[in-house]
Parts: sequence; structure tokens; C-alpha cells
Amino acid sequence: MGHLDHAALGWLTPALSYVMACIGAALGLRCTVRALGATGRSRRNWLITAASAIGTGIWTMHFVAMLGFSVSGTDIRYDVPLTIVSLLVAMLVVCAGVFAVGYSKDRARALFLGGLTTGLGVASMHYLGMAAVRLHGHVAYDPVLVGLSVLIAVVAATAALWAALNIKSPVAVTVASLIMGAAVSSMHYTGMFSVSVRVSPSGAALPGATAMQFIFPLAVGLGSYLFLTSAFVALSPSTGEREASASAQRPVPSTAR
Repeated sequence: MGHLDHAALGWLTPALSYVMACIGAALGLRCTVRALGATGRSRRNWLITAASAIGTGIWTMHFVAMLGFSVSGTDIRYDVPLTIVSLLVAMLVVCAGVFAVGYSKDRARALFLGGLTTGLGVASMHYLGMAAVRLHGHVAYDPVLVGLSVLIAVVAATAALWAALNIKSPVAVTVASLIMGAAVSSMHYTGMFSVSVRVSPSGAALPGATAMQFIFPLAVGLGSYLFLTSAFVALSPSTGEREASASAQRPVPSTAR
């Protein structure tokens, strides 16, 4: 059996991956709050931004953490198309969950279905990402830990959607984001601890790209997207602020003498 190291670069990758998960969650929650206070096309656009932020944050968290993953006795490569598919899955399922909450009249039912769908989608993203790993050996999973990681994903997704519906203040969003980041990271490492590898030493070249060739540049690009979008949301006036500004600019009718 190959020895698995989940922090080959020290605490850098776990800490940075947690930060990315928190940023994605915070941005997604803020965008969802904005969406619930908007109507029409504006609501749709805020929900799309929320879904892309949460999905990007989760995916970036996973693959930043994978930068620290190594197996003794074998190199590791990543299947590029399958890795891209895992990113699309993350965004699409989160989008489905966010839109369900954003437009449904029955919030309780939408919360349950959205949380379940999003949680299963996040778990699918994780294991698609793992399926993209190429190494000299056979990868096996502990079914109990896999089931636990899926359960954590569903609970975390449901909690995130509940927070989007019920938490409004920036301080509460920050606290909720820290908790959600911890939940997403817990799901990832629970899934990773379910992995075992039986190494088959070989001199043959592995297909795919190395983490530094593909994962690192993509993670940096998506991380930059999260930071830039966070700045845009922070500087964008809320619905209440726009209404207050419009009211202040509205001329005061003169009173007849």
C-alpha cells in the first residue's frame, strides 16, 4: 500500500483551501441576500453570481487541497477534461439549489430539495475530481467514510441555503461563511481519508497534466475571480441603498401659499 500524504506542502494547502471555501461561501451568501431583495432580471443575475461564487469556491477548495496530496511510490497526474467536468458539475448543481431557493414559494420544500440536490452535486464534484487522478496503482474507497462525506455535503449545502434565506447582516454572513468553510473542508478531508492506494510501480509515463501544470493555474484564475467579484459586490449598492439614493434625489414638491 502506498503512503498517502494529504499535506505534503505542510499547512499551506489546508489553510489556503479553507480560506477559498470561506470566500466562496461569503460571496455566495451576500449575492443571495441581494437576489432576495431584487426582482426580475436583477434577481436572476444575482443568483447566477451566487451560484458561480459558491461553486467556484468549493471546486477551488478541493483542488487547492489536492496540491498537497501525494502518494509514495508513484507520481500523480490529472485528467484535464474530467477535471473541467467536475468544475461544471459544481457550478450547475449549486445553481439549481440557489435558484430553487430564490424563486420557490414553498421555502421549506425548496430548502430540502435544494440542499439535497446541491449536497449530492458537491459530493459528485469531489469524487469526479478524484476519478480524474491518474497514478501507478489501484485506488479504493472506504464506503463508510464515503457515505459520511456525502452526508456532510448535504448537511453543509442545506445549512448554506438556510443561511442565505435567514441571515442578512454582514457580521452574521461572515460567521456563517467561516462555519460553511469548515463544513466543506471537513467533507473534503473525510472523503480523502476514505482513500487507499495499492501502488504498482511502473516506469511508464502517466497520462494527463501535473498539478502545477494545470490545477495550480486554474485555481489561481478562479481564486482571482472570487476576489474581484467580492470587490464588485462590496462596492455595489444594495437595493435599500439605491432606493434611499433615488428618494434623496427626487425633487421635493413645493407647497402652495
